[in-house]
Amino acid sequence: MTNYARMYRFGITPWERYGQAAAAGIAALLDREVTERSQPLGRALDLGCGRGQFTPELARRGWETVGVDYVPDAIAAAKRQGPEEITYVVGDVTDLPSAGLGTFDFILDIGCFQGFDTEQQRAQGQGVSALANPDATVLMLAFGPTRLRSLMGGVSQAEVEAAFPDWELLDVQPAETAGLGWPMNRSSPQWYRLRRQG
Repeated sequence: MTNYARMYRFGITPWERYGQAAAAGIAALLDREVTERSQPLGRALDLGCGRGQFTPELARRGWETVGVDYVPDAIAAAKRQGPEEITYVVGDVTDLPSAGLGTFDFILDIGCFQGFDTEQQRAQGQGVSALANPDATVLMLAFGPTRLRSLMGGVSQAEVEAAFPDWELLDVQPAETAGLGWPMNRSSPQWYRLRRQG
């Protein structure tokens, strides 16, 4: 996890480049979450929010929004970006209950879960479950597992399901690879959408 702090320090943030290249596709997925719900939308949590690239998009759609990341410099940059109604918190996504964030109706994870080992993945899944309201949904972007997994992360569908045993997997679809560059563009990234059962 310390690699992200170093990468921010040296300005190496390829995930932000991807967010710009895939913005239209990501916007369509976020819009779907809005159209399938009644108003008011409720609360949304952006896991591993970084400098707040996607968090404002949630707020703009009407969610009461919280972004969490463990890199203080990234959170400070997100707060500077605003808007003021978004809450940004320095916290560990593998220990969410300790952050005192409250409960949520929508959880967004763009490239966070994929970087963890099995124990951390399950800890994140347990934390999300503890903070999720009934019928909450998770939208997650993750690379598939490759030979370079130790360097760039990646998970299988089975690993996602194992970390979220009390959730229904609603949809799995390929993600755009434009803006990912080699070798990430060979990682078969997927969008996973899950709903809290019970």
